[in-house]
Amino acid sequence: MDATADSAPAATTAGDKTPNRRRRRPLWASTLGVVGELLITAGVLVLLLVVYELYITGIYTRAEQHKLKKQIEATFTPPPAVPSTGIPPVETEPAVGQPVAIMYAKALGDTWKWAVVEGVDADQLAKGPGHYPKTAMPGGVGNFVVSGHRTTHGAPFFHADSFKPGDAIVVETAQAWYVYKVTSSSVVSPHQVSVILPVPDQPGVDPTQKLITLTTCNPRYSASQRMIIHGELSETDPKTGPAPVALTTGVA
Repeated sequence: MDATADSAPAATTAGDKTPNRRRRRPLWASTLGVVGELLITAGVLVLLLVVYELYITGIYTRAEQHKLKKQIEATFTPPPAVPSTGIPPVETEPAVGQPVAIMYAKALGDTWKWAVVEGVDADQLAKGPGHYPKTAMPGGVGNFVVSGHRTTHGAPFFHADSFKPGDAIVVETAQAWYVYKVTSSSVVSPHQVSVILPVPDQPGVDPTQKLITLTTCNPRYSASQRMIIHGELSETDPKTGPAPVALTTGVA
């Protein structure tokens, strides 16, 4: 037998394919694959953003609320003596970022209790509902204005649309319990800032009543509108006595 016969390559026929040649994918298939990968990546990023906005920001806010409540509640005991002239309103604004009062509203939940922080910039509203500087303080003549998130950072005003006339908003300070009665709610443009005037929607008018206004975004997950809750002071109770009944009933 010829020794070279076994080592010689086998002859190929015209129908054989080259063993190492790869079939090229169509351009449309490659493009579709890239688009699919981009969509998956975008979906993951959106999911991470939603988790951050709805949950991670809430963790931060809960921690800040714990500190604010502890800080302001330290001023509540022992309760101050009631002066013979009656309970004075809170007159001095705290520094921005410091607690103003504790707010309760059963219309927003049976255990709804939030510390109100001074200021309404992003840094302050990340801690909880914020008091508009230069508006009235709790129990004072004028408009005590508080703004808060409706979806992120713990969503303190998530159920703001649940307020009805007659519902109670209770504000606790070192001096007293202030019970405000909800009188109305409305939805306005973000540019309608007249709702936070001393007399809402009446520029230049001197206030004579003790009012409260809550503001938040509307609808949920959007900032295209503002939901406004108006109320008026209906009861003031000294801290030396029992807590107001409205704290339990939710009705002013």
